[in-house]
Amino acid sequence: MNKKKLLVIEDEISVAKQLKWGIGKEYEITIASEVDEAKQLLASGAFPVVTLDLGLPPHPDTPRQGFKLLEEISSFAPYTKVIVITGNAEVENAVQAIALGAADFCAKPIDLKILNIILSRTFKIHELEEANRRLQNQTSQTGSFCGMLGISPGMGKLFERIRQVSETDYPVLIAGDSGTGKEMAARAIHSLSQRAQKPLVIINCGAIPENLLESELFGHESGAFTGAIGRKVGRFEHANKGMVFLDEISELPLVLQVKILRFLQENTIERLGGTKTITLDVRIIAATNVNLEDAVKRGSFREDLFYRLNVVPLWIPGLKKRGEDILLLAHHFIQEETQKLQRGQLTLSLAAIAALMAHTWPGNVRELQNRIRRALSTTTGRVIDPADLGLEDATLEQEEQKLPTLKEAREAAEINTIRRALALTGNNISQAARLLETSRPTLHVLLKRHGISP
Repeated sequence: MNKKKLLVIEDEISVAKQLKWGIGKEYEITIASEVDEAKQLLASGAFPVVTLDLGLPPHPDTPRQGFKLLEEISSFAPYTKVIVITGNAEVENAVQAIALGAADFCAKPIDLKILNIILSRTFKIHELEEANRRLQNQTSQTGSFCGMLGISPGMGKLFERIRQVSETDYPVLIAGDSGTGKEMAARAIHSLSQRAQKPLVIINCGAIPENLLESELFGHESGAFTGAIGRKVGRFEHANKGMVFLDEISELPLVLQVKILRFLQENTIERLGGTKTITLDVRIIAATNVNLEDAVKRGSFREDLFYRLNVVPLWIPGLKKRGEDILLLAHHFIQEETQKLQRGQLTLSLAAIAALMAHTWPGNVRELQNRIRRALSTTTGRVIDPADLGLEDATLEQEEQKLPTLKEAREAAEINTIRRALALTGNNISQAARLLETSRPTLHVLLKRHGISP
């Protein structure tokens, strides 16, 4: 197993030798005793973590040179984590070092056990941040994020929001029309969270008969009702230390809304027919395709439960608001389904592309996937036409519509192309300009002209 690389910036040979002897089994240690040497090694990008003694030549008796180097590190080694080595009596130096960007500090004389703990934690932080950078880079390049696909600005914001949400344990309420991918968003939150190795229990509140729902959620004791022969552990207990995803939360009967509210307040449940209070550690993610605020006004959903669930709201846009994603998703589903069916490569005709872009997608991503499946089940050729997708009527309607003028068509194409370039580059103006083979000032002019905000 390869050792993790650690750079030790230390001008005292005795201290450097102590570190190399004390932690050399766990880490591959490189010593730098001068600032220029340290800068060269840091710029190589080979060291995730570095220990920095503030007292460096030409002013070894003051922290001046160490602070100066610490300030400069972010410019040529922005992802390197710095652990400052400082004297026991120099608390103010440690505080200033943290303010300048140091990850942690260790006091002299160095206790190797404490330093090992600090190093282990700091390397772990670097690994997590590096994994997140890789994930962000992958998302911006391919449009793929935890199984979800999208290069539109709306989906980019959603992906970033999911990353942020996954770092907490607060309840999440995911809103969006049917077929937009609410369950996939819940799975993404789970997979990125600290609970990823624990269960994600999915409960469709509208698919379980009302008379069985309480037993399914919270379990029951023997004899709790007719047919309850033995004890049943509910799904909330199965999800302990993990997450519960309550899909179609608006379908939950009022009597069970009270029990969900109690759990959110106290983290406890009672099995049906039982008297024992059971404490659980479960994060709640709920989803709805109806407006819960309207449901509260109608009296079909408890207001206090709505506010308890709506701590972190997420909204998934419908496919008609994600024009940049339609063809990306269509090609993905074609590739996915042809691999399952072990068929050769299929392509979309120009008419099929036009029909896909013109359709309003009331069934969202699920509808698009099903239309691709329909096409693959009916076509025997290599080209998918609108009729194969069941969109021939949409094509006729599009043809009957008033044709745009050339000026309108050019502007629409220009706007769409600019938006795609921004989406592909994560709204980076310079990269988008290079992609469009134009200058940065020209792109700014076009953005202002078309009212496009990055």
